[in-house]
Parts: sequence; structure tokens; C-alpha cells
Amino acid sequence: MRQSAKHDYNLVIGLDFGTDSVRAVVVDAATGEELASEVAYYRRWAAGMYCDPGKNQFRQHPLDYLEGLEAAVKGALAKLPPGAAQRVAGIGIDTTGSTPGPVDASGRPLALLPEFSENPNAMFILWKDHTAVEEAGEINHAARHWGGTDFTKYEGGVYSSEWFWAKILHILRHDPAVRAAAYSWVEHCDWIPALLTGTENPRLLKRSRCAAGHKAMWHEEWGGLPPEEFLVRIDPLLQGLRSRLYTVTYTADNRAGKLTLAWAERLGLTPGIAVAVGAVDAHVGAVGGGITPGALVKIMGTSTCDIMVTPKETIGDKLIGGICGQVDGSVIPGLIGLEAGQSAYGDVYAWFKDLLSWPLEALLPETSLVDRETGEKLREELEGRLLQRLSEEAARIPAGATGLLALDWLNGRRTPYADQTLKGAIAGLTLGTTAPKIFRALVEATAYGARAINERFKEEGLEIKEVIALGGIAKKNDFAMQVLADVLAMPIKVAAAEQACALGAAMFGAVAAGLYPTVAEAQKKMGCGFAKTYTPNPENAAKYRKLYKDYLDLGRVLEGGSFKGAKRGF
Repeated sequence: MRQSAKHDYNLVIGLDFGTDSVRAVVVDAATGEELASEVAYYRRWAAGMYCDPGKNQFRQHPLDYLEGLEAAVKGALAKLPPGAAQRVAGIGIDTTGSTPGPVDASGRPLALLPEFSENPNAMFILWKDHTAVEEAGEINHAARHWGGTDFTKYEGGVYSSEWFWAKILHILRHDPAVRAAAYSWVEHCDWIPALLTGTENPRLLKRSRCAAGHKAMWHEEWGGLPPEEFLVRIDPLLQGLRSRLYTVTYTADNRAGKLTLAWAERLGLTPGIAVAVGAVDAHVGAVGGGITPGALVKIMGTSTCDIMVTPKETIGDKLIGGICGQVDGSVIPGLIGLEAGQSAYGDVYAWFKDLLSWPLEALLPETSLVDRETGEKLREELEGRLLQRLSEEAARIPAGATGLLALDWLNGRRTPYADQTLKGAIAGLTLGTTAPKIFRALVEATAYGARAINERFKEEGLEIKEVIALGGIAKKNDFAMQVLADVLAMPIKVAAAEQACALGAAMFGAVAAGLYPTVAEAQKKMGCGFAKTYTPNPENAAKYRKLYKDYLDLGRVLEGGSFKGAKRGF
């Protein structure tokens, strides 16, 4: 590791921008030990600003990112001994994605300009925003029928409303003011490194290979992004945008640049330290969780992302249908990164909790039996205990004994074969159905959705030797994890790292800083191993084999007999 005569630069910072907050961790690059961390929640997001769940609109103000960044880094550094900040050698960054936002010619997000400060269309469009379903359908139609290359072929063959071009086109169509002011568009994971290094100019900033390849149809085969001729076939509003975007992309082990003096002073760090190119959180988390060829890493939170890597010679020219892309270097440089996932996982459980909590929200404030302050405390206590108690009661119900079958598509389907128009369902309800039975059926449904992803990979000849889980559900819900192991009929290792995404970002920061020559070496030295393993119950696994087939049949019926996966192995 590199040494300095004045300081021992052996610390790195991993920044993980999630859906609700940004987390900063300070890591000892020699051992991977987490020395300090801090979470800063997005103030505007927490207040529900700029979002409309009824319309599937989820926007985030760039000020939430800026304020969160500063609070998280300074908060983490404040927990360390004096002088520790001067030992930081590099910063790695991950964010949600695809989360693009419009910028002016200098690279400034439009929402930071006074005239757009309250306009949701001028903000970053969060990964879970599904307002662009119509645009995604048009992109898919054009890809099949325009007469040239199918530019979705490395994206699993289906373009999603969660991704770059669909979201941009939706805004261009619906907001003439933003359309006129937006010189270019940037992914959240590209903007933060550019900001910290003073390279916000859209023509200068280094774009993430991960985000570009998985979300924007970027591929070397056609020289970068899809050509202008194809884009204007989708909609003439896209004319000219490609030339204001990018051609070259970078893997996350590269430097985006050096930390500027202004940001160094603002964060309390040394100017000039390395800032790595950004990437999408799930891919970075897979690195922090210990991904290697043959391992499927599940990042389990509000949604899931399932990540694999494979050598180029193993996958060859094979195109994996129905997933969220296969991209050279999107996870580990030199390996093909494969992404899949579920649009809702923890969100399914949260929906049910919110449904049951409605009387607490609507009626408790109106009661005269307790004062308002006591009522609020009671509401918080009951809502805080609800999922835990549901899990405990559902765990007492034998596998296959609820009489229910559910579909997990409450936020559409991401994989296999993205379709955000699909809806969730619960079949078999009776007057004897209880809340714990419904909850167990929902947990089983999310596990069936996970199995469908595994089967899609296996059908394409990709061997899954082990399953690694990380994220909030993997750490906190034994019941959900045991059901998942039973449905998959495979052991599931839970990564020991408390913050695997932030640890992965720190690993990339260490490589960008020159502390390690490769990501694999950083993984070897900074990895934390596994905390526990969930082993499948053979009796339950046998029951779930049949129920999984019923899950597929229900999906086919509710798709009106045109279930895409029925012909493609799902």
C-alpha cells in the first residue's frame, strides 16, 4: 500500500446513496474494518415531497443528496480520533439506479435553479418511478420493428420503465419547460463523483459503465449509445440528445478525478484525494458481499437486485433473455456482470403493514380515550412491532397450509421479462383467512419470484453454485430468509458486512486511490466473510416445488394467457 512521509493514507470512505438516505462508512483499507459510519436521511423525501404513489411518481430533490452527503461524511469523521480525516486516501460512490436527472450545459441539475426548484420533473427520477410505462413499451416496439439492430439484446431483450431513456422521454413529452432547459441528463451515480471532482460538464464527466450498460442500452458493439436514427424513430423529441450525452464509459475502479478544494473544506478532507467513478448500488454491494463467478448475490431491501459475474469465455456470445442486462465490467472489471431483480420485495411487506395500520392512522387521532401525544406514541409502537409479530405468527403456520397463493407483482415485474403493468394478487381468500396467513403467502410469493430468477439463469446454462444475501431483509427477518432458502432449495449465506454496499464502494475507492491494484485484491483484503447460513428444510422444499408451479400457473392466468415467460422458460 502507498505510504506518505507525512501521513499513512490507509483509510477510504464508501458512500452509499440509497432510497431513503445516504450512508458514509470509513473503512481501514488494510483490513476492511468499519471504523465509523453515519446515516443522513433525505429530509424532503421523508416528508413525501415531490412524490405521488398513486401515479407511481417518485422524485428526489438534489438538495437531499447534497445535504445528506455533507452530513453523513462529517458525521462519520467526527466519530474518529483527531487527524483521521487526513488519512483518507479515496472515496467510492454508489447510488440507486436508474435515477437520471436533467442538467444544464454546466452540468447543474435543473432543480437547483430557482425557476425549477419545486418542479418534480426537474429532479432526479428515482429507480422506482414507473411513470414511463408507455414510453418503455414504445422503446420495445421500436427495437423489434425499426429494421435494424435490436438495441435491447444486451438488456435482456426487454426495456423497462425504470430505466434511462424511458424516463427521459416521459419528461420531454410532459414538461416543455424542462425540455427546453435540459442540455443533457446524468445518472445520480455519475453526478456525485462529478460534483466532488469539479467535472460536472456533461461532456467531461466520466460516465458509469454499470449504469450505461444496464440502463441506457450502451454497448461497444454499436459504438456506445443507440444511434440517432433509432432514437428519433421512437420519438423526434430525442433528436440531438445523443450528441450531448457520451460515448465512452468507465468501470468503477477508475478515478473520476480528484476531490476539489471546495469540497475538501466542506467535508473536512484532504484536497486531491481520489474519487472513484460511480456505479449502481446493487452491483457495488455485490462486490462488498463477496461476489465471485458462480455466486448469485441478492441485495434484499425494498426491491431486490440479483447479481452474477461470469468470465467472458464462459458466456461467449450467449444472450440471456429476460434479465436486466449483461455488461462487461459492470460489477468487476474483466468479468461480465449480469443483473436481475424484483421490483418489490420488502415493499410488499411494507404495503401489507401499511394496510393493517390504516385504523391507527385514520381513527386513533380522532379518539377521545387517549390524549393526542399518547395516541401518537401508541401508533408508533404498534406500527414498529407489526412486521415482527406478523413474522412470528406466520412462522408457526406450516408450509403450504395457508390455502393461499399470491403474486409478488405489486410494483410490476422486473425479472424475468420486465413488465411494470402487471399487478399483484392473492388467491384463495376465505372468511377464515387471517392476517398472518396472508403475510405468509406474501413472503412465499416474494420467494417464488426469487426462484423464477434463479431458474432463468439456470435455463441459460449459468451454474449457480451458491447464493449470498445482503441488505435489510437478510439481516433482520429470519422468517423471510428461511422461507427463501426453502423455496430456492439452496443454502443462503448472509454477508457479514453490516453495510455491504458502502463497503463495496470503499473497495472501489481503495483501488482508485492506488491502495490495491485490482478489485479482486481489494475484496480479498477488505472482505468480511459471512455471518450466518440459512439451510433449506427438505420437507418444506418439497412442498414448495409444487406450489412454485402453481405460482407460475397463476401468473399465466392473470397475464391473460400471454404470459411472456411461458414460452421462454419462466
